[in-house]
Amino acid sequence: MSKPTWDPPFGERPYGERIFAHEVPHAATPRARYTFGWIIGGWIAAYALATVLQLLLITLFDVSQDVAAQPDWFLLAGALCLWVPQLALLFLFAKRAGTGSFVRDHRLQFRLVDLWGVPIGVLSQVLLVGLVTWPFREWFPDTFDPAKVEDRARSLYDSAQGPWLIVLGFIVVLGAPFVEELVYRGFIQTGLQSRINDIAALLATAMLFAGIHGRVAELPGLFTFALILGLTLQMTRRLGMPILAHLAFNATGLAFLALT
Repeated sequence: MSKPTWDPPFGERPYGERIFAHEVPHAATPRARYTFGWIIGGWIAAYALATVLQLLLITLFDVSQDVAAQPDWFLLAGALCLWVPQLALLFLFAKRAGTGSFVRDHRLQFRLVDLWGVPIGVLSQVLLVGLVTWPFREWFPDTFDPAKVEDRARSLYDSAQGPWLIVLGFIVVLGAPFVEELVYRGFIQTGLQSRINDIAALLATAMLFAGIHGRVAELPGLFTFALILGLTLQMTRRLGMPILAHLAFNATGLAFLALT
């Protein structure tokens, strides 16, 4: 009897499914099956709460809208305002609508083979983003000016001083990849796959991921990279490789800022 594509050890057995027809049902591992209401409503609620918290900080401490003029501490505070509601959402959903296991419901597993995510992330930053953005730069040079693509990241890097550079590195290289992969690949894409087909779930998640970053100049590159991340999730059925690819992607981008 032939085995399915991406059978272990590279892939993971889909939660709640059996590999061979003769396996008994009780041997299958249960998995979360979120409704569209849980997925979309929960994501909107988490972002709404994060926005309220950030606006509260801005109002209370009179923080400038100009990234370069913001105090160093606001970088970490703003990130926590975003991450805490999102992680709270995932813990709540795992308990109320999932199997009760945060790790299992959001596929938070790693294997040695997931280290392939590192070269995938580096090559995506070095080659892929430039290649997919190049036609848009030719057609719309003002909108997709390379300076606009790195404008916000450059402002953040230039405004960080002393130990805050370490904080910036933690946020960009470790925190953001971990939380964003949990939310977009572990929660949204995995949740959508239980409701629609894999391709539609992949495309919808990639569009949402690229769109939420809110900068037109970055959309082609981020959308394409999000497709890569989503494909690694579909291939391995766990978050190890997407997280490492995202981490390497951000680390490479930060290294470019430091060297230029």
